[in-house]
Amino acid sequence: MKIKTMAVNAVIAALYLAVTAIIAPFGYMNIQFRVSEMFNHLVVFNKKYLVGIVLGVFVSNLLMSTLGWYDLTFGVAHSLISLSITVVLCKFVKGRVKGMVANTIVFTMTMFIIAIELKLALGFPFWLTYATLAISEFAVMIVGIPIMNALNKRIDFSRLIED
Repeated sequence: MKIKTMAVNAVIAALYLAVTAIIAPFGYMNIQFRVSEMFNHLVVFNKKYLVGIVLGVFVSNLLMSTLGWYDLTFGVAHSLISLSITVVLCKFVKGRVKGMVANTIVFTMTMFIIAIELKLALGFPFWLTYATLAISEFAVMIVGIPIMNALNKRIDFSRLIED
């Protein structure tokens, strides 16, 4: 991995952590408005952002989650699995907005992983927890589409990381 790619991923991880810290009370438990989740859309622009996003999730969960290893395991696994699915899907889905919509659907559907975590860690009811998590994830991700699109016009995410 090139130095510039590592540096950009470190910045993405730091941004994920900072945004998560700002809204920490709303980023955990069964209703999660973790605004930093909109960074997940970066993989639509370049798959190499996966590293920075997953690192950001890991560090955020390590420093801020009260669920310890549960969040480190399930939260990181959820991000890694969902981002990987999106990377594969984007080979077939043409257009960035369509890719971000697909990413939103993937992340929304895979929130069952976090629902399992909360069921195991806290005894939350699975289906209700899955529903509230999916709704909150969908809301953040769908709102993130125009935001990431607007940021891309200024920053050009596809060129920020070297191939």
